[in-house]
Amino acid sequence: MKSWSSPHLPHLPGTGGPVSLHDSASRSVRPTSPGPVAGLYVCGITPYDATHMGHASTYLAFDLLVRAWRDAGHEVRYVQNVTDVDEPLLERATATGVDWRDLAARETDLFREDMTALGVVPPDVYLGAVETVPRAAAAVSELVRRGAAYRVEATGDVYFDVTADEAFGGVSGYDPATMAQLSAERGGDPTTPGKRSPIDPVLWRAAREDEPSWDGGDLGPGRPGWHIECVAIALDHLGSGFDVQGGGSDLVFPHHEMGASHAHVLTGTRPYAQLYAHGGMVALDGEKMSKSRGNLVLVSALRRAGEDPAAVRLAVHAHHYRDDWPWTDEGLQVARERLERWRAAVAMPQGPDAARVLDGVRSRLADDLDAPGALAVVDAWVDAQLAQDLSHAPGDPQGDAAAPALVADVVEALLGVPLRVG
Repeated sequence: MKSWSSPHLPHLPGTGGPVSLHDSASRSVRPTSPGPVAGLYVCGITPYDATHMGHASTYLAFDLLVRAWRDAGHEVRYVQNVTDVDEPLLERATATGVDWRDLAARETDLFREDMTALGVVPPDVYLGAVETVPRAAAAVSELVRRGAAYRVEATGDVYFDVTADEAFGGVSGYDPATMAQLSAERGGDPTTPGKRSPIDPVLWRAAREDEPSWDGGDLGPGRPGWHIECVAIALDHLGSGFDVQGGGSDLVFPHHEMGASHAHVLTGTRPYAQLYAHGGMVALDGEKMSKSRGNLVLVSALRRAGEDPAAVRLAVHAHHYRDDWPWTDEGLQVARERLERWRAAVAMPQGPDAARVLDGVRSRLADDLDAPGALAVVDAWVDAQLAQDLSHAPGDPQGDAAAPALVADVVEALLGVPLRVG
């Protein structure tokens, strides 16, 4: 599956420092410690509807991580999936009378367009579930062979036995009651008869009439479950022990918890990922923005309405990636005004010393991707620039002629917001 084109990444003087992130598993901010190549897996979309601001917030957060790692001198191997066959996709296709493959292709194309417009650095590996079915089936067969999976006779489905992993629960830290509740809310099937535990997740869904299926070898015809799909892709393209597993906070359980346990049993090693980072939820009118509720602000709709994607991006980065926050028209208007001021400031022929902007933005992003703090650093320079306060310009009362260009480069390279127009 093709990814999308990469945005321009200006070269900055020097290098950024080590990046720390909040780790959901340890509930603390920890340094990421990649080697020459930093490995990142971010769970992708299920393409049955257009990209909304909840999606955008997640992918923009990890875009900051990719940019900060690259600025720190690391090569980045970024892997993302597309769940292009799943129950919600099939249900939407049936309800709208569209072939599920056409629906998935259309919405995936729109997602690429939205990510391109928002200036998101594309993943190095971008794979759909459909094209990785053989690898996922092999992983399920291996879990069966290891005694960590079992078949439910009534349906023929294969389930993972969560007791097979001694470290199960280590990602979320949730108690059994919370796990049971979230499993039911987030795609699990706790009431299916024949399961050893209500929270055991499906690994291989046996073929049903009028549903797509593939040859699973000794598993029989069917298709993989959601969690094993991501694990198969991540292990193939990053290996066990990669640096960061990322996604929205609604993926902590069951998706990332189950995925970690699948990987632990398959590889015999721990941890699956060194760190688990999760973004907050974006709300609209007091409720989490979600496709199932239909309370969506779509990136594509904003673009069609003539919104500058750079302003949309600034509206998102005004909030810390781990926070839950509401999308509002007022927030977008603040972002529009901020973008206008920033562009006016860098269009001037000279300005206050910009070294503090470079150092400040680097410092804020290195501290758990503090985008609001980084925006405040730029705001301070812009305020001084527009007030013609050049008192900090080193040795030149007229200011530094190179400062506006450096600020523009910093903002574009590290925050993904292009300030040069025309």
